[in-house]
Amino acid sequence: MNTLSWNSPWLLAVLLPVVAVAGAWLQRFWTARSARARRKLPEHWPLAIRSVVNSEEARVWHWLSRAFYDHHILIKLPVTRFTLPREKQESMDWYKLLGGVYCTFTICRADGRVVGCVDVPGSTGIPRSTRAVKHSLLGQCHLPYWVVQSNGLPTVAEIRAEFLGESSMSQSMREREMEERAIIAAQNNLRTAIHRQRSTRHSDFGPLSNWPSSQTGEPRSDMPSQWQDNSFLMPLDSRRGDLL
Repeated sequence: MNTLSWNSPWLLAVLLPVVAVAGAWLQRFWTARSARARRKLPEHWPLAIRSVVNSEEARVWHWLSRAFYDHHILIKLPVTRFTLPREKQESMDWYKLLGGVYCTFTICRADGRVVGCVDVPGSTGIPRSTRAVKHSLLGQCHLPYWVVQSNGLPTVAEIRAEFLGESSMSQSMREREMEERAIIAAQNNLRTAIHRQRSTRHSDFGPLSNWPSSQTGEPRSDMPSQWQDNSFLMPLDSRRGDLL
């Protein structure tokens, strides 16, 4: 009686399908296991808490809170939270397009109705395409959209007239405007005095003059500047020094 050898055609014909099925099953098992591992939540999150605004945004935020004392100032709210597609079947398409578009501050009434949006540009400014989208979208929704900086704030009367349609200021608003101007002037004077004191203190220490500097004469930073574009990797804070 003849015995089947390992290279017998009949034995190979039987084993090859079995091996193929087993390989496919193992691959499927490994893929499912890898997917479960990716979905598993970490026991210790590699994240730390941080402020939702940097120092430049905080100055504008505090000013807006005083200017719109009778409204709510929402921080970095996506435009998809206060807009609605006219055609329901197109909702997902518009969400994919606008889901990542937000303004630094959104001013709304107590009933949740938005009255306008304010952006605070970062060190690299606001991309022209992004600004055009916001101007077009918010303009057609009849919502004012302003881009402001803490060193060039409009008057309270100007921004309230644009956002709320107030044509004139009451006596209390005039007093609030004068108080606001005095606060801004005091803050600017304080920052100037602190900067002057720091400059004087640094000049009293010789080794500080030997620190590595860039070609522009400014102290060199070991942190790549392009990381500032991603606030998840590096908080967009205009202050120097460690954040607490």
